[in-house]
Amino acid sequence: MTKTSTTAKSYDSASIKKLAKSEIEVLCSVPSVVWEGYRAKALENINGYVTVDGFRKGMVPENILVAKVGESAVNEEMAELSISQAYMDILIDNKIDSIGKPRVSITKIAKGNPLEFKVTTTIVPEITLPDYKKIADTEVKESKDDDLIVTDKDVEDSILKIRKSRSSHDDHDHEKMSPEDHEKAVMDSLPEFNDEFVRGLGDFKDVEDFKVKVRDMVGLNKKDEAREKLRIRIADAIADKTAVELPDLIVETELDRSQSQFAQDIERMGVKMDDYLKHAKKSLEDIRKEWRPHAEKKAKLQLILNEISKKENINPTKEEVEAEVNHIVEHYRDADRERAYTYAETVLMNEKVFQWLEKVER
Repeated sequence: MTKTSTTAKSYDSASIKKLAKSEIEVLCSVPSVVWEGYRAKALENINGYVTVDGFRKGMVPENILVAKVGESAVNEEMAELSISQAYMDILIDNKIDSIGKPRVSITKIAKGNPLEFKVTTTIVPEITLPDYKKIADTEVKESKDDDLIVTDKDVEDSILKIRKSRSSHDDHDHEKMSPEDHEKAVMDSLPEFNDEFVRGLGDFKDVEDFKVKVRDMVGLNKKDEAREKLRIRIADAIADKTAVELPDLIVETELDRSQSQFAQDIERMGVKMDDYLKHAKKSLEDIRKEWRPHAEKKAKLQLILNEISKKENINPTKEEVEAEVNHIVEHYRDADRERAYTYAETVLMNEKVFQWLEKVER
């Protein structure tokens, strides 16, 4: 698809062609009188970084400056200034929502002639959503309340897990023990489950009080797990029926985020990324290839949530975002506030969209 626009300002014409994976190619022509009109600004810019003996920086006469850098350098600077303005005007005139850094190449530059250039850039992808209300409704109705029932065995298992965490078996050589022997050692050293034991764990009156509160805790955990499973089913069902061309730029950004998080996680364990890759006998490219399907899925879901948020006008308030940002900055002193704001806004918006999908009136 090719679209042509005209303007009397920064460019003469621009043809816009859609490419694969939410990219476009822009071919543009700028009249010579327009791009050559940037000569004074171009000379000023060059004067700011070129050093000529005998002259202060920024005070080199034009003839000496041109002799130093060459007329072609001046033309290139004029072209860059002109392209920057023309490209921005093209985006505005054609209502193009561009993301990332564009790839620009000059295809024709000669004094007295129109300047021609090509730009390839990624745009916010068009997304066609299915009937997400109906899909969410179906998943909600198919969710089972049985998963929320807390049985006596659930309570007993939780209590046993707590007792195991308090068992004293430090005198055993665990490295030489089999899993079975290790489990037996733990079970043999379990603390007695009595009133004294539960009072040492916190604000509990006795064993019965402890059991009641454990049951409540297990119930809350089951609700959280059930909610998470429901959200995954809703997200997967909507994503399966959503049409979108995922840009490589968005997927690569998600991969970069995963790589950074992974590097931080293993460094907390005292392992450097290079050492991990060497031990795993993999390259970083291998790892990113393994992560790519998950990154694509995550990127697609975020685009879906963004689109639902826009269509249904579901957004956190400024007060909610600021409160979350303050919480982040308080716990992570080195956090960049601007990035924290973007992160908090996205997390809160996602939560509100999921809450809406779980309870939306249909």
